[in-house]
Amino acid sequence: MNPHLPKFLFLLLACAAAAGAAEHALKQPRPDLFTGGQPSAQQLRDAARSGVTTVIDLRMPQEDRGYDEAAVAEQLGLRYVRLPIDGAGGISEANARTLDRLLGQDTGTTLLHCASGNRAGALLALAQARVHGAPVDAALQFGRDAGLTSLEPTVRTALEQPPAH
Repeated sequence: MNPHLPKFLFLLLACAAAAGAAEHALKQPRPDLFTGGQPSAQQLRDAARSGVTTVIDLRMPQEDRGYDEAAVAEQLGLRYVRLPIDGAGGISEANARTLDRLLGQDTGTTLLHCASGNRAGALLALAQARVHGAPVDAALQFGRDAGLTSLEPTVRTALEQPPAH
């Protein structure tokens, strides 16, 4: 694990609080994964300096990021991946499996984000249950640890459906 990551997390939490966006502060559901809301360009620079190697953006193309996130990520040498998730309608087993595949391709540390962390947590919870076989309660807790909030009923409904094969 990168020894600078705790410092990175502290810096991002401080930046989010200073910006009045503490509800969008980054979470760390596991050592190689940060999740949260839209990072600023400065937070992306801080992430790159602290060892993040990949950014996965779950926001739809029309969602305003406030800057050209893909260009900044490219300038910083980060792998930038878009997996557009359109709210509750995008919380599906297929998208959870795709996200899990993308996370598995990164040998470093990933920053996974949407606007608030809710979609990130929802897909991670679904992946924990469907891909990794976690019990529903454990999968939902992992999702909450990653930012799952108002999409929890959507995830529960998806988990009540038979698994796709």
